[in-house]
Amino acid sequence: MVNLIGTYECKADAKGRLMMPVAFKKQLSPVLQDGFVLKRAVFQSCLELYPMAEWNLLMQKINKLNRFKKKNNDFIRKFTAGVKVVEIDAAGRLLIPKDLIGFAGITKDLVLSSAVNIIEIWDKDQYEKAIDDTAVDFADLAEEVMGFDDEIEHD
Repeated sequence: MVNLIGTYECKADAKGRLMMPVAFKKQLSPVLQDGFVLKRAVFQSCLELYPMAEWNLLMQKINKLNRFKKKNNDFIRKFTAGVKVVEIDAAGRLLIPKDLIGFAGITKDLVLSSAVNIIEIWDKDQYEKAIDDTAVDFADLAEEVMGFDDEIEHD
């Protein structure tokens, strides 16, 4: 499992290519040759970049869903909508497909932010707004999500 660290600003060129920050390239070096999956985020207007091994683990979970339940089929369809296999080229660039640029509202200025085992790719203005929106109630959220007893494992 990859544990990524960092938030970096970069720019996209006219073709939708971004230069992967050196710090992320170093952290991803063991998995660069395997490729990546780029998809729409579920809860925000950003993109998620999964190393292929992380994507395959997630797909193992999703593949266990009973497809004879309509909500499961609907979820799978929406979750995988617009999914693309991408690579970081020899120059360290990642090409973001046009449909995903449109979904995330990406302009020229981007923020790449680690989210444990994936990288979120944001338009800079939308990232700043999302951070500002969550800053107000982050203490409450942190307590609710992480404030369980030390001895009790929380599922």
